[in-house]
Amino acid sequence: MSLDAKYYIVEASALPEVFLKVAEAKRLLSSHEAAAVNDATQAVGISRSAFYKYRDAITPLQNMMHDRVVTFQFMLRDEQGLLSNLLNVFAESGANILTINSIRPTDGTAIVTISAETRNVSRPLEELVDSFNEIYGVLRSQILAG
Repeated sequence: MSLDAKYYIVEASALPEVFLKVAEAKRLLSSHEAAAVNDATQAVGISRSAFYKYRDAITPLQNMMHDRVVTFQFMLRDEQGLLSNLLNVFAESGANILTINSIRPTDGTAIVTISAETRNVSRPLEELVDSFNEIYGVLRSQILAG
């Protein structure tokens, strides 16, 4: 990569299939489901040259965020107990809350930003965000930074 490398967060469905297969091959290798690069590339249906060409160019968001501080932003209804429900999801997942910031509710909604250490999170961050969105009263949740 050049010294002027730029990075983007892109939804998986927008990526060429080869990138997804390279990411899967890397997962197979790191989980020891494949013993060697040749085994991993055969399992996902790509050439070894494609694997070596793109292996440093793609990393799943979860791997990038592990052992880091991640900042989440939420739009919440102004309802009693909702923040407590969010914090319970963080606790159950193993995240360590570092900061909580809230903007005073207006028009029945509040913006809350929570920074958490993700070292001990027990599931992919995408699943964690999905679980926040399942809580009644959470209008939107997203990862801002990590």
